[in-house]
Amino acid sequence: MLRKILVMCLVLAAGAALSACSGGESPRGGGSGAETYTVADEIGDWGYPSPYGHYARGPGYIRMSLIFDTLVWKDSQGHVPALAEDWSYDEEENVYTFTLRDDVTWHDGEKFDSSDVVFTFEYIKEHPYNWVDGSKIARAVAEGPYSVKIYPSEPYAPFLDNIAGTMPILPEHIYREADNPQEFRGEKALVGTGPFKLLDYSKEHGTYLYESNPTYYGGIPLVEQLRFVKLTKEMVGAALERGEVNAAGIPPETVQGLEDSGINIIQSPYEWVAKIIFNHQKAPFSNREFRQALAFIVNRQAIVDIALRGHGEVAAPGMLPAGSPWYNADAEQYGPQPEKAREIMEGLGYEKSADGIYTKSGTSLVLELLTSARFSREAELIRDQLEQAGIRVNIRTLEAKTVDSRILDWQFDIALTGHGGMGGDPEILNKVILDQDFNSARYTQNSRLTELLESQVQETDRQQREQMVKEVQQIYAREIPALSIYHPAWYWGHDGLVNLYYTPGGVGSGVPIPLNKLSFIN
Repeated sequence: MLRKILVMCLVLAAGAALSACSGGESPRGGGSGAETYTVADEIGDWGYPSPYGHYARGPGYIRMSLIFDTLVWKDSQGHVPALAEDWSYDEEENVYTFTLRDDVTWHDGEKFDSSDVVFTFEYIKEHPYNWVDGSKIARAVAEGPYSVKIYPSEPYAPFLDNIAGTMPILPEHIYREADNPQEFRGEKALVGTGPFKLLDYSKEHGTYLYESNPTYYGGIPLVEQLRFVKLTKEMVGAALERGEVNAAGIPPETVQGLEDSGINIIQSPYEWVAKIIFNHQKAPFSNREFRQALAFIVNRQAIVDIALRGHGEVAAPGMLPAGSPWYNADAEQYGPQPEKAREIMEGLGYEKSADGIYTKSGTSLVLELLTSARFSREAELIRDQLEQAGIRVNIRTLEAKTVDSRILDWQFDIALTGHGGMGGDPEILNKVILDQDFNSARYTQNSRLTELLESQVQETDRQQREQMVKEVQQIYAREIPALSIYHPAWYWGHDGLVNLYYTPGGVGSGVPIPLNKLSFIN
């Protein structure tokens, strides 16, 4: 196949149009389309868009999902067929049976069948995939070329959302030779069954260029090319109005003006959360009462009012948003209670020095707040609130991926970060409390909390599971290994060429981004 380097870089000047032009990793050659749909993104690079190459956050999953399909997907209404045209669950045997489509081919022309599905679920046991827990699958068995039985290792309530609807199916004829999938690059690594194929990716410029797959089993893509470009939030409004980009996340203060100029506006549900993570692996944060004192100091409503200009809602310390059907309103809510915080601090042996700073054994209490530039205003407000209460704070601002890395290595005191997934299945609580990644509190000190989390995903009775999830929120809010701050109201502007929407429960296992690939299918 002819290889080209498609140069893509964003040239921005006053009154100039956007253009894509660059060099980068070019996995395959390809032609050009007459119609290009451009999405602007403030960060740009979200990793190589293969199943194991993308960055472990929602935008990276979105870019991969354009190329690779799952057994089941979701549209604006709920679950819909994807590689599987039908499925059923036998509770007595604890097995899911999937009837696969017989008209699907991989991008290289090879036929898709049940052997690829079986291979995928065997492969993730040897090569763990960040978005799916392979230990939940006991085995997958082909019942014929287009029928597969998947046996969970235990009853698993969120199976359809978090496994069948999240795990990208891999081509056995390619990935059986990939011993190190995280480093697997090039044309073969990007052979999927999805509606788009990658033409070019530039890590340096944070750009992606896809071409449509005209033989896609799900329908003909509405656009010939799909392009992602890096553009600051200050510039997206003008770029939308000039028609230089088709869609982008926009700052709240630009919503009215863009709407008046004819741009379509959609608002996110409250499925993303900003939070303060406490390093409970070291003192004084290892003390639950100390963490509670900080929670009684931070004024989360003031942060929503000032940093978000009111475009959001205060998050519950139990983690799940108030709009979730699993939400427990009786969990500890905290709030700015300076006297309560003072009582706790004094009970822990702290006293204020002449300059108003808490000290203990002659040492002033000084914390480092780790954050990225996107949370700069929030960090300043939190610092001011804590210092007014008597706790000195030094803000350390680093690049977002470095912040994630330092959180993962426990190299912080308190860290301001955030993630999506809060609108999907309540297994998200397991992921952000017990899992060992940078989005998680990694908190296992409360045995009852751990027991409930491990049990709730196995409970298939809705009412029983709901009671477990509500108790989880109560215990978590009391233990407070991390303090949820707010759920932002995010806005996207688009020109209406395609029908963008927020997927109920998020894309895959909960990505709150209105770029569901089905929006681009005729």
